[in-house]
Amino acid sequence: MPEVIVPIGPHHPALKEPVNFRVIADGEKIVRLELDLSYNHRGIEKAAEQRDFIRVLPLLERVCGICSHSHSSAFAKGIEEIMQIEIPPRAQYIRTIIAELERMHSHLLWLGVAAHEIGFNTLFMWTWRDRELVQDTLEEMSGNRVHYGMNEVGGVRCDLTPHQVSTALERLPFLEERIYQYVDMVNDQQTLLLRFKGVGKLTREEVLKYGAVGPTARASGVDYDARRDDPYFVYTEVPWNVVTDTNGDVYGRTCVRIGELRESANIVRYCLENLPKGPVRVNAPKIAPEGEIFSRYEAPRGELAHFIRTNGTNKVERVDIRTPTLANWTSVAMCLVDQNLADIPVIVAAIDPCLSCTSRITLINTPGGKPGIVTFDELRKRGQTYCQEQGPP
Repeated sequence: MPEVIVPIGPHHPALKEPVNFRVIADGEKIVRLELDLSYNHRGIEKAAEQRDFIRVLPLLERVCGICSHSHSSAFAKGIEEIMQIEIPPRAQYIRTIIAELERMHSHLLWLGVAAHEIGFNTLFMWTWRDRELVQDTLEEMSGNRVHYGMNEVGGVRCDLTPHQVSTALERLPFLEERIYQYVDMVNDQQTLLLRFKGVGKLTREEVLKYGAVGPTARASGVDYDARRDDPYFVYTEVPWNVVTDTNGDVYGRTCVRIGELRESANIVRYCLENLPKGPVRVNAPKIAPEGEIFSRYEAPRGELAHFIRTNGTNKVERVDIRTPTLANWTSVAMCLVDQNLADIPVIVAAIDPCLSCTSRITLINTPGGKPGIVTFDELRKRGQTYCQEQGPP
């Protein structure tokens, strides 16, 4: 049977964001995947270089809605290290609480989306209902459900009141009970087992070869987590465990995320019960000395990295963001080989992809033969001109 090309995207009813898959199949079996991510470039890195440290944090939260605290935290702790300023312990605890609530928010959202991909919409509704408790807690603590705006260079914007702490602690027992039910479900529910077990397998060697991160890597037996191996905030003070699995398939990635839900609930409880007294921020200088730093952070999807270069002004000279989704795309292309076409949605969903996180731009040689580099203002003007030329939709 001749090979058939199955195009998916960049505009497709099953895709929430623009990406282009060219799936080459032999019958129902996938031979290879050709992936094009260059459909969504927002110029956030270049825009960040035009803003001072106060205004850049809200912008970086917009890299990803689900991982908004992750991006502002990675940037803030990097700048703070360059400035050599110490963050108050209470601020570090609050950052950890928000980080783990965000992880719970992300994993519950992912579990619902994965269930929806296999038609298990009852589980989709359960997890998204439970996720509302997490988002209610985040909203009460920060004032926002998605972009929390908690981080400042030097600490956090909002302190936690005794009422907010007690309310969050009251919600945890119900969430913990629901998480234990999900643990039982993933071991017994036949719909999950049939669609997840043995699908999209990656060996430990393949994970290391292709640079997968986060739950995708830990599901294949890679015992690595930046919170433990390059610690920040208060993760060295809090009792918790890195969750791993050896199945290496979609089922294993599900087990890791559900296990991390349980660990995150324990971390939040510990931090709320042991929240130290004191200030939540220090006065940070408006100017950072010259320096470079590679700031690592364990986002819900995996290791997030911000390369930051400062030049003695109140703006960064360069910020380069490597998101976990970008790191995991190669592993998706590999584990799709020899799988059925019907398994594409769940294998892709298993890395919890975020296309806006992976925004990149392609440099095309100019007539002179050299790659053209544009400023942010030039890039914005080109975008405006293009939209004007296209006319109304």
